[in-house]
Amino acid sequence: MRDFFKTLLASLVALVLFSGMAFLIFLGVVASMGPATPTVPAKAILVFDLSQPIPDSAQEAGPQEAIQRALAGGGSDGTPLPVLLNTLEKAAKDKNIAALYLTGNVQGAGYASGPAALRELREALQRFKQESGKPVIAYNLNFGKLDYYLCAGATTVYLHPFGGLDVTGLASEPMFYAGAMKKYGIEMQVTRVGKYKSAVEPYFLEKMSDANREQTARFLGDIWEEWKSIVAADRKKTPELIQQLADEKMALMPKEALETGLVDKLATPDEVLDELKKLAGKQAKDRDFPQIALETYAKIPSEAKGKHRIAVVYAEGAIVDGEGAGNQVGGDRVSRELRRLRLDSKVKAIVLRVNSPGGSATASELIQREVILCKAAGKPVVVSMGYVAASGGYWISTYADRIFAQPNTITGSIGVFGTLPNVKKLANDHGITWDSVQTAKLAAPSLARPRTPEELARIQSLVDDIYDQFLAKVAEGRKMQKEAVHEIAQGRVWSGKEAQKLGLVDEMGGLRDAIAHAAKLAKIEGDYKVDAPEAAKPPIEKIMKMLGGSEKRKIVRAKGPAEQLKAEFEQMLAGLSALNDPRGVYARMPFDLNIK
Repeated sequence: MRDFFKTLLASLVALVLFSGMAFLIFLGVVASMGPATPTVPAKAILVFDLSQPIPDSAQEAGPQEAIQRALAGGGSDGTPLPVLLNTLEKAAKDKNIAALYLTGNVQGAGYASGPAALRELREALQRFKQESGKPVIAYNLNFGKLDYYLCAGATTVYLHPFGGLDVTGLASEPMFYAGAMKKYGIEMQVTRVGKYKSAVEPYFLEKMSDANREQTARFLGDIWEEWKSIVAADRKKTPELIQQLADEKMALMPKEALETGLVDKLATPDEVLDELKKLAGKQAKDRDFPQIALETYAKIPSEAKGKHRIAVVYAEGAIVDGEGAGNQVGGDRVSRELRRLRLDSKVKAIVLRVNSPGGSATASELIQREVILCKAAGKPVVVSMGYVAASGGYWISTYADRIFAQPNTITGSIGVFGTLPNVKKLANDHGITWDSVQTAKLAAPSLARPRTPEELARIQSLVDDIYDQFLAKVAEGRKMQKEAVHEIAQGRVWSGKEAQKLGLVDEMGGLRDAIAHAAKLAKIEGDYKVDAPEAAKPPIEKIMKMLGGSEKRKIVRAKGPAEQLKAEFEQMLAGLSALNDPRGVYARMPFDLNIK
């Protein structure tokens, strides 16, 4: 009997291994069917499906996650912003591209698809239209605020007769956990500096503090004013009309959108299809027309120009101690990358793209030190701020030779805090107790009990000291008086437009502008190339390390209430997991952004 079970077990293991190998071989065959280099047919329509996140850099999934997503039929995490900018510039000069077609609803994920990134992408779309003279067609069943911001300036904006146009104002709705934590016996003691440093408020309050409400209203208003101004200018309307529609209508029905001039035509998909056929030199009776997806077109290599290199380093996500995950800024990993570029004689300048709410003060200091050393080595460092470059994100930026931001960038938040959770009541209620022996009055941090007043006082002094260092660094890096920095610090968040007035930012502009300025500082204008990121590969491509797949459009469905709530809890848990500073002190945004 024992031999029987051994034989059975061996057969099962062999079967599993054989099935796994067969599956991988199958994936390889599927992946190998795709062309190595895409080709562009004459008079092709470039199709830009907006139904994706727009991150600053590729967020590659790990092997296990890639296999799971491949089995589930999942796609990539979006095409990085620099790839989109370069691809649109290339398409504008391509004689085979007859027009650009925009469709789909922009998706947000983490810090992707933020207002600053969308502004830069919108400017690239406008350059495509103006410099190429080619028509840009935009069409959706329903336009959300993000995708309409990109599409409002198209040559023709179509809306489905049964669709709608979202013109609601912006809102921020942070989630508070203090009531739930108290109910379950979890206590969070907090040390912080700055009345605006509200990152820890969800753990001990049940609503916004007055200071947090004040700063949120200020920067949210700045972002909304920018959205209204851009949309109004694109549609040749006034910002006052947009505000009136937001106050009175919330969402426009198709006829209302047409009557107010926010869309040009109401059309069904087949009618828009006929229009695209005409632009591609086909007739309505033709079954198809030449087209190519922007993601596919991006894979066509561009000719590298320039002898010198400008390297772009991406700091996107929460700043954490160690290597960090794919959606985090690992202090060790990013500082090591900066060190490698510093020692590379072919790299003449560095652009640090920051899209981070901050996080670990220790990791931020590691990255900042390498920025200083790069400058000392004679390599200009220019910072390009994305959606958010606050707290630790500002810490790593402050010594740059020049800081670029968009008017709707969120920055500042110069302040620090510490969190000290304990689960004594929760554990005691379930029969769990602790006892201890210690050799000094002030003991090591523990989840088993709250801190004593003496321990809290000491921890607060450590937080105060790091805040003082933060002020000194900003004062030195920005050539300001320390007292002046303190006046605009205290954890307060500012829009990019306000930050420039305060001296925290040098110039309004995007990644493209930052690269051009880095070339100017390095004195290599007209003779350089940029280390550009590639788009994240779909799971099958990552597994097989080869190109393949299809150009099927992703179907992105709206999230229901349960999915929305689940996503907010997941964001909260991800934020907690990122709090791994060795000293428990953090330079992080006052709150997790949740702008709607």
